Amino acid sequence: MSRPNRKVVIVGGGFAGIEAAKRLGKCDCVDVIMIDKSNHHVFQPLLYQVAMAGLDPSDIASPIRSMLSPFRNVRTLLGNVTGVDVERRLVYSDAGKFEFDYLVVACGAVHSYFGNDQWEQHAPGLKSLPQATEIRRRVLLAFEQAERTDDPTEQDHWMTFVIVGGGPTGVELAGAIAEMARYTLKRDFRSIDASLARVILVQAGERILEQFPDDLSEYSKQALESIGVEVRLGDQVTEVTDRGVQIGDHFLQARTVIWAAGVQASPLGQSLGVPTDRSGRVVVEPDLSIPGKRNIFVAGDMASVKDEDGKGLPGLAPVAIQQGRYLGELISREAQCFVIDRPAPERSRFKYLDKGQMATIGRRRAVAQSGRFKLTGRLAWMAWLLIHIAYLNGFRNRTFVFLSWAWSYLTFARGARLIVPKNWRITKTSGPAKTRG
Repeated sequence: MSRPNRKVVIVGGGFAGIEAAKRLGKCDCVDVIMIDKSNHHVFQPLLYQVAMAGLDPSDIASPIRSMLSPFRNVRTLLGNVTGVDVERRLVYSDAGKFEFDYLVVACGAVHSYFGNDQWEQHAPGLKSLPQATEIRRRVLLAFEQAERTDDPTEQDHWMTFVIVGGGPTGVELAGAIAEMARYTLKRDFRSIDASLARVILVQAGERILEQFPDDLSEYSKQALESIGVEVRLGDQVTEVTDRGVQIGDHFLQARTVIWAAGVQASPLGQSLGVPTDRSGRVVVEPDLSIPGKRNIFVAGDMASVKDEDGKGLPGLAPVAIQQGRYLGELISREAQCFVIDRPAPERSRFKYLDKGQMATIGRRRAVAQSGRFKLTGRLAWMAWLLIHIAYLNGFRNRTFVFLSWAWSYLTFARGARLIVPKNWRITKTSGPAKTRG
């Protein structure tokens, strides 16, 4: 006599959660509940393209419900998970509480302001679509404000952009702002010369793209400087206000500041009652389970994982994708054994197949590395385009992104240059409108 299906709860619709759900959706021995606070899955490597008006939000996002609709054993819920009772096997959320036999926690990460969370209002990070559209609004509004004033000093302040953090996100943002100002916006204004915009990338370390080899890091720095970006190394931001940033003894006037320095894991990991690292990531076992609980797993940017050599895995999309597939297959095997009352096979450790890393610096400029193989310039840029299109979800998104990039390459145009106000209500007048006549 067979046993009932195993209950699986997945928290987080990012790369790890989606891949795990897709694998489990093919298993008849499990019933899956996917919970996410957003109704869409975002292709995060291209978020900066939305922030820089290169792509529309819908080009890099897909509804989670439609992505998982082919799998009849997967139920999708829009909700915010507030806690986990490890002993009673319960997940608490504003959509209710849910029992589980297996739990996969993959809520991702947010930006870390190193104890200065008040800086966020002046320097948004880039981890979600709302943040991307807010950055787009601020960048485009800065040029509009500069156009409205006749004061050269005020124009300079509005047209100075500071990006804090020299990782891939900071490098890509800096290059995109510089190119948009010099090529796309150059003909759009009459009182200002948008091409004179000042873009400053501030990095506390001694080089940008520190996870890349020295030669690729140096190439990236030179490529940024060739399109007008000022790269400041060894400088640490100590204060952020609505007027600019404090760097050492110098205050740099800038009305637009973007934060791309440091990340911390979702605070939900703290509710699991197990050790975490300095970034709040849960220290997991080789099979991604938490210590002492073989049925609870943490994946993606929330997990602190080491490879066979003891080296920590980076917080990259390919890592999360492979972890999600691994967990989906692991849970499926064990659930099938449970239903037919057979012992589960011994678990193998998670092994990450490192396919390399890449970052784009702007038009026809990028760096890529896979093992000892390195690429720079146009070939790396073309590889970056093809790989990112291939990883996008769905034919529509791949087609629209390809067409948008092709049009932008040929014309230097950016079609999503919309300033969308945060307020949705129409201001009402104090009395009825008066007509003339």
